[in-house]
Amino acid sequence: MGALSTLDRLLPVWIGLAMAAGLLLGRLVPGLNSALEAVKIGEISLPIALGLLLMMYPVLAKVRYDRLGTVTGDRRLLLASLALNWVLGPALMFVLAWTFLADLPEYRTGLIIVGLARCIAMVLIWNDLACGDREAAAVLVAINSVFQVVAFGVLGWFYLEILPGWLGLGEGAALQVSAWDIAQYVLIFLGIPLAAGYLSRRLGERARGRDWYEERFLPRIGPVALYGLLFTIVVLFALQGETITSQPGDVARIALPLLAYFALMWGGSFLAGRAIGMTYERTTTLAFTAAGNNFELAIAVAVGVFGVTSGQALAGVVGPLIEVPVLVALVYVSLWGRRLFTTPTPTTTTPEGSVHA
Repeated sequence: MGALSTLDRLLPVWIGLAMAAGLLLGRLVPGLNSALEAVKIGEISLPIALGLLLMMYPVLAKVRYDRLGTVTGDRRLLLASLALNWVLGPALMFVLAWTFLADLPEYRTGLIIVGLARCIAMVLIWNDLACGDREAAAVLVAINSVFQVVAFGVLGWFYLEILPGWLGLGEGAALQVSAWDIAQYVLIFLGIPLAAGYLSRRLGERARGRDWYEERFLPRIGPVALYGLLFTIVVLFALQGETITSQPGDVARIALPLLAYFALMWGGSFLAGRAIGMTYERTTTLAFTAAGNNFELAIAVAVGVFGVTSGQALAGVVGPLIEVPVLVALVYVSLWGRRLFTTPTPTTTTPEGSVHA
C-alpha cells in the first residue's frame, strides 16, 4: 500500500485547526468581516469564491472524461441519485426542521433551504478522499447542477408555502429567488473549474501524453484542492465567527436536525447502493452526493431574501459548521465499509500518493 501524505493523513486535524482559526479570527480581528465581504460574487464573498474554485479544479482535472459514458449508462446510479437528492433529501430536511424547530420559524425555514441546495462543490473532495468514483461524481454533480437551476425555486415554493398549509402547520414563508440567479452561481462555481479541468486533461495529454499528465502534472496540483478547502473553511468561519460564538444555544438547536440529516442521508444512501449491487466506488459516490449540501447557495439565498442578520442566514451558516466535520468522519466510515463489498477492487496508488482500493 502506498503511504498517505502528511496532509491527507492528518486532514481531520487540519480541518479542526482551520475551523478554530476562522472562529478566532472572526472574534478577535476588528473589521475582518467587512474586509472579507468588501468584494462579492452575488452574495458570496470573493475569498470564498476563490477558495471554492481552487478546491474544485484539481479534482476535476483528475477526471478521465473519456470514461463518462460508463457512468451515464448506469441507470441504477442515476435514478437512485435523482430520487435521493430531489425527492428524499428535501422531504427529510422538511420533516426534521419541523420536528426539531417547530417553535423557531426562521431557523426552520433556513434549514429547509439548506435541504433544497444539493451539493455541487465540496462533495468532490469528500468523494475523492473516500476513494469514490471520480467520473461518477463529476456526472452526478453536473446533473444536480441542472436540476438545481430548474427545481430549486419550485421546491422552495412547495416546501415553504404550499406543504405547510396542506398539513395544517400554519402560514408558510415565501421564497423569491430566480432561476437565472441560481444558473449564474452554477456557471461560475461549477462551470469554470469543470472547463479548466477538462481543458487541462485534454491539452496536457495531447501535448505530453497521459503518463506525464497523471504521473507528473496531477501530483503537483493535487494538494491545491485541500489547500483550497482549508482556506475556504478559515474564511467562511471567520466571516461568521462572531455570530456562531455569540449564539451557542441557537447553534445547538440548529445542529441537532443537521446531524440527524447527514447520518440518515449518508447511511441510507450507502446501504441502498450496497443493496442494489453497486460497487464500493459508486456506492460511496452515491452516498456523498446525496448527503452533502450546497451551503454556499443556501447562505446566498438566505442572505439575499431574508437579510444577513436573519435567522434563516444563521441556519445556513451553521450548515458547514456541522457538515464539514461530520462528512470528514464519514470518509473514514466509508473506507471502513469497504469490507461490506465482496468483490474488492485491486489496491492501487493514486498520483497523489493516496491509496485507492
